[in-house]
Amino acid sequence: MKKHPTLSSTSLKLRDDQTVYKGKVRDVYFLPPDRLVSVASDRISAFDVILPDPIPYKGQVLNEIAAYFLDLTRDIVPNWLIDAPHPNISIGYACQPIPLEVVVRGNLAGSMFQQYSNGLRTFDGITLSDGFKEYHEFVPPLVSFTTKAMQGHDEPITSNEVLNRGILNEATIDLVKSYAINLFEKGRAVSKEKGLLLIDAKYEFGWYQGEVYLMDEIHTPDCARYLYLEDLLAYREHQRPIRQLSKEWVRNWLKDKGFSGQSNQEIPRMDESVKAEISQLYINVYEKLTGRKFKPLTAEQLDGKYLESCVFSVLDN
Repeated sequence: MKKHPTLSSTSLKLRDDQTVYKGKVRDVYFLPPDRLVSVASDRISAFDVILPDPIPYKGQVLNEIAAYFLDLTRDIVPNWLIDAPHPNISIGYACQPIPLEVVVRGNLAGSMFQQYSNGLRTFDGITLSDGFKEYHEFVPPLVSFTTKAMQGHDEPITSNEVLNRGILNEATIDLVKSYAINLFEKGRAVSKEKGLLLIDAKYEFGWYQGEVYLMDEIHTPDCARYLYLEDLLAYREHQRPIRQLSKEWVRNWLKDKGFSGQSNQEIPRMDESVKAEISQLYINVYEKLTGRKFKPLTAEQLDGKYLESCVFSVLDN
């Protein structure tokens, strides 16, 4: 099977005073006093582990979907993005992160459904009734927080704990919750028009010049879950399986190989057919959500010098 070009890591020279942070997926270049350049690589992580095999075009898909929704939601909340001069690159404001993820759930699914099935009924002060089935719709959507861990797992945290720990005051807690719900509703409306259902999503916020700004990516397959609307109907009527349209596909593949992120486990390697299948899943979500035909990048367009030239085209103006 043909191998496609991938962007595993970058080592760009943008300025002498730059600092670099390499996350699970992105290489972020901080340029004082308040700019950053985010390069979405093709690395993929699951169970808090970076997998050894990059997924072709994954970074391009994430960056382009995020830019699409960041532009689409500027009327809801100010965000960090200034420009996206390359399909894998975004340039924006370097915000001071709020160490929380805001999770919005439109349906009972994923880990929440597992906890509910095990008897848990109260989530961030909201108590659910008995008898809910998987994918039960929440009206309005439910909002909760998790800690944003630099290492290890994020942990659920209640609004009261956020307040008591001095992370945010009550007014800002209400503000970020309101922003998150409105962002989710916008994503839900857009995806529904395209035959998809946005099940849940997570958002990150930060401070820039005294205001709360939306940070990071939004509504990508790595930070949100989608279903085909037709799949949900078939599941409810006939219990037919639902196709995965998120990184859950990767987690399930790893579980089938006996890997769950434990330190003593060897990470399974993906052959070209598996990588191609995952790549196509990401591309399908991009094309479905944006209505645009995906244009894969060439190896030349992923070369470091070419990436630098795209960044300088913005920074020099």
